[in-house]
Amino acid sequence: MNDRGLRTILERLQTPPENPVSRARKLVELQVPLARRGPGWDRHWRELEAYLETPGCWATESEA
Repeated sequence: MNDRGLRTILERLQTPPENPVSRARKLVELQVPLARRGPGWDRHWRELEAYLETPGCWATESEA
């Protein structure tokens, strides 16, 4: 792992995530060993975090 990767991890640990997806990721990563995470693991979480940060109205099933 390079310095940039370590810096990213440290920043994530030091600042409490305001994004609920980021909080969920942290909890899930405590349960799922590194060896069990697939190649798309990080991309999957980054996409979910980005969707949440995208402006717009997210309707729930009861609102649709």
